[in-house]
Amino acid sequence: MEAATLLHHAHLAVAELAERVGPSVVGLGRRWAAGSGVVVAPGRVLTVAHALPRRHEAVVTFADGREVEARVLAADPDAELAVLEADTGDIAALGAGAAEHPGLGAPVVALGNPGGRGLRATLGFVTAAPRVVRGPGGRRIEGAIEHTAPLPRGSSGGPLVSLAGELLALNAVRLDGGLIVAVPAAAARVDALARGEATSRPRLGIALAPPRAARRMRSAVGLPEREGLLVRAVAEGSPAAEAGVQRGDLLVAAGGTPVTGLDDLHAVLDAAGEVIDLTVVRGVEERSLPVRPVPST
Repeated sequence: MEAATLLHHAHLAVAELAERVGPSVVGLGRRWAAGSGVVVAPGRVLTVAHALPRRHEAVVTFADGREVEARVLAADPDAELAVLEADTGDIAALGAGAAEHPGLGAPVVALGNPGGRGLRATLGFVTAAPRVVRGPGGRRIEGAIEHTAPLPRGSSGGPLVSLAGELLALNAVRLDGGLIVAVPAAAARVDALARGEATSRPRLGIALAPPRAARRMRSAVGLPEREGLLVRAVAEGSPAAEAGVQRGDLLVAAGGTPVTGLDDLHAVLDAAGEVIDLTVVRGVEERSLPVRPVPST
């Protein structure tokens, strides 16, 4: 097929999707940095959690220019998803969640409406097998989609769709080289958030650095090498602070399980009871500190 014909078909595909899906794509903003979202059910707008940092309200702008106030109904920051409750009127819902990664090389269309400044729609291709990315709290997000469809700033939270108009993911992270990573919008998770079921996971109230940082720090001050996570900060009044965890401690075990990475710690926290024994090394001294994790908010 000639290049001109291919481009013509691509143009028709993007134009048709923009017309069909575009009204469901909304802008977020006016009160802070612009973002995007998508109507996934009557009265429900899905976006990425980082587009709503520490905020409980939002301004949603629809394709026709209508602006409405919205509130955060439920969020799962570890999955990078949040649902807003807003008057979506008669806007058709896109629906949520293809079950599978579309596959390397699959064509996709990314859409956004940065801050309500108008619809953007671009064609691209999936550039990698399912990726694992980290949420804001360091937890793994599996099944992320890396693609080439470029979008302007403020498009985070807008949908990534197949050529059939199926919601695949939400555009979230811009990589070097112009690639975009979209976080999966699985139907079960989106439906739960749309029902107002926020996700809470146990937290300790500490910021951690990876093992390589701990090795460098201990080597720099002449301490013997140990595998573990370096405590960079401890939140005031947090469970870790109350248990006596201090900045500079090396977390080497939790609940009797060695901790060599964040995934080890998250697995213990998710399975733990009311109290977890943290083993930390302070200098050369090893200490056991009982901690009572609290749910995240």
